[in-house]
Amino acid sequence: MATRIFNRLGQLGIALAIGGGVINSALFNVEGGHRAVIFDRFRGVLPNVSGEGTHFIIPWVQRPIVFDIRSRPRNVPVTTGSKDLQNVNITIRILFRPIARNLPDMYKNLGSDYDERVLPSITNEVLKAVVAQYDASELITQRENVSHMIRQQLTERAQSFGMLLDDISITHLTFGHEFTHAVEMKQVAQQEAERARFVVEKAEQQKKAAVITAEGDARGAELLAKAFAEVGEGLIELRRLEAAEEVAQIMSRSRNVAYLPDGQNVLMNLPNA
Repeated sequence: MATRIFNRLGQLGIALAIGGGVINSALFNVEGGHRAVIFDRFRGVLPNVSGEGTHFIIPWVQRPIVFDIRSRPRNVPVTTGSKDLQNVNITIRILFRPIARNLPDMYKNLGSDYDERVLPSITNEVLKAVVAQYDASELITQRENVSHMIRQQLTERAQSFGMLLDDISITHLTFGHEFTHAVEMKQVAQQEAERARFVVEKAEQQKKAAVITAEGDARGAELLAKAFAEVGEGLIELRRLEAAEEVAQIMSRSRNVAYLPDGQNVLMNLPNA
């Protein structure tokens, strides 16, 4: 009796284990920010897209392919030529994500690594077409217009493959060695020109100052001549007295100056030679 009970329990346990395995293989979870596409062994890729949560599939017949639909960054470097035949090295940073309703077609046509297949090729195509419309100097001065044109054309191309581009920005822009050297030489020439212009302006200002000083001296001499003509030698005598008074004031404050009266004999204790 006990043996029969244990056999029944063993059979029940095996049945539960098999049933649990079947149920577990018939369920799959889709995490937040993801979507799933179902591949059926008999019907191929099903047109429905499974959203977030737990879903049922037919074990051994169907299997889920999960896609990340959140925005992801990707840098794409491209080397191309400008309108004036200068080499341009440009890098684009793209934030991309797939359109959820297009995932079945994307998986059938491109596979799960759709970004590797699409983004480098369309970015290379668009950048070469846009950069070829500008000279090397215009790529710097009109960078905003270049970025806008790249964003517009690249967004249209990506949508045809079932992708949305949330942001496109130019992160790196350099030119060939010859153009870079020419720009440096141009900057040096501009600095030299500015320095020469400053020297010329300084000389002009000094010339004007010398002219003004000479005119002032001539005007002063004219006034002095006029004063001499009116008052004779009296002005000279007045200037002499003023100078003598100034000298006397300076000497009176000096401790090393002694005054000797005029016309009197003064004896001084001088050492014998």
